[in-house]
Amino acid sequence: METQEKELQELLSETIPEIEEGSIVKGRVVAIRPDSVVIDIGYKSEGFIPVHEFSEEELKHLKEGDDIEVFLSRIDAEGLVSLSIEKAKRLKVLSLLQDAQKNNTPVDAVVVERIKGGYRVDIQGVKAFMPGSQADIKPLKNPEEIVGEKVRVKVLKFNSKLTNIIVSRREILEEERSRLKEKTLASLAPGALLKGVVKNITDYGVFIDLGGIDGLLHISDISWGRVRHPSDVFTIGQEVEVVVLNFDSETEKVTLGYKQKRPDPWLSVEDRYSVGRVVSGKVVSLTDYGAFVELEEGVEGLIHVSELDWSARPKHPSHYVEIGDYIDAKVLHVDAQQRRISLGLKQLKPKPWELVAQRYKVGQKVTGRVRSLTEFGAFIELPEGVDALLHVSDMSWTRHIRHPSEVLRKGQKIEAVVLGLEPEKERMSLGLKQLTPDPWLEEIPSRFHLGDEVKCRVLRFTEYGIFVEIEDLVEGLIYSSEIETGGKRPEDLYKEGDELIARIIKLDTETRKIGLSLKNLQSVPEDEG
Repeated sequence: METQEKELQELLSETIPEIEEGSIVKGRVVAIRPDSVVIDIGYKSEGFIPVHEFSEEELKHLKEGDDIEVFLSRIDAEGLVSLSIEKAKRLKVLSLLQDAQKNNTPVDAVVVERIKGGYRVDIQGVKAFMPGSQADIKPLKNPEEIVGEKVRVKVLKFNSKLTNIIVSRREILEEERSRLKEKTLASLAPGALLKGVVKNITDYGVFIDLGGIDGLLHISDISWGRVRHPSDVFTIGQEVEVVVLNFDSETEKVTLGYKQKRPDPWLSVEDRYSVGRVVSGKVVSLTDYGAFVELEEGVEGLIHVSELDWSARPKHPSHYVEIGDYIDAKVLHVDAQQRRISLGLKQLKPKPWELVAQRYKVGQKVTGRVRSLTEFGAFIELPEGVDALLHVSDMSWTRHIRHPSEVLRKGQKIEAVVLGLEPEKERMSLGLKQLTPDPWLEEIPSRFHLGDEVKCRVLRFTEYGIFVEIEDLVEGLIYSSEIETGGKRPEDLYKEGDELIARIIKLDTETRKIGLSLKNLQSVPEDEG
């Protein structure tokens, strides 16, 4: 009997592995209870781990049959096994940190949150501290941007209880940048094509990270054409291919180019844009003096304001085109050396005087707008954009017009008659009085006779006498010799607008003049009773 018990104990000692307290052992999840997780570590009895040692995420994915590494705290006299997942983690992290510090190797960590002075990071379930100064090579513009990210860090300091672990991401980044820089420096040479990432954008250019070293792409080297601001072409974080223009090994200053990846389009511009050719392009800019049209990338042409319309007084370019419009224009001049192309828009339209010749003839009524007034007449702008002259002598049959402003005002829309038309000389004359019959032919001779006494209104005084309007129809002159003044001046006796009675003593239809007298009147003026 004793022999059988002895053999059984020997058999058990062979099947149960040697387990040491204070070590990490492998186990298998047997059951998951509300308060604990049951683990089989291959011992004669199972162990228990309180559920609070597991994170919510771990418990969510934990299931029966899973293999797991645990820390064997102790086995008491009755064979009860005490296990800990938390201590297992800490022991593994301690070993990891020791190896990392000894061999100067990085470890993986997750940035959990931003705290005062830096960040709290997680290394396999153990919390560590990363100072803000050790988060990046340069201070982060947005300190929150790395929260939640998995990063590689160097171990700067830790204790055996793992209560004071300090790590650095900056050292890893500096080492990586140093390696990249060494590799980049070896490939830096004028003319070399390199890929980089847009790091910063300023008003004067773009800084490109070439890998451990930054290069400047000046705004003038972005495009052969016009660039208002580098941000119109590039965005931060964008990967671009650039050309090395210059590299100073002493200062490590790198000058980059982007437009140099393709030939200068102005070198062959005369072949593509010969004078007289009609080209298409996009309006990219408007100024008071004209419109700039992009014909291709890097090549723009200017339509001067004088080439937008046949009118002698063209309006602002925005009246004819808008930014973004695709238009056709004619090449007027090309200067490849000065990088200038002159374009014309009006050349694709009929000339206004050609239209006038087609649309108008002498005697025809036209409508226009008074553009300007001069001493000798008014210029009338027609719909075709040309000006016709309305002479002061053609404004009234019966009035002596001293200045066009007595009849017209600037901007007024009027109707007139074409009196003369010379399109080849770009001349056209109009008449206003010709809209009505000439009263000197019938109405005045039949209405007024020598000796008639007529009602008059004083218009103005001259050395020859008083000009008056006769019965609201025609002007006449009361001669100075035909005014009884009693030694006074006529303007001392009368004033403009006064009404009086005068006698016709001269009526000449050929010279269109009526002479009047205030002497020997038979009628008595109304205002004298």
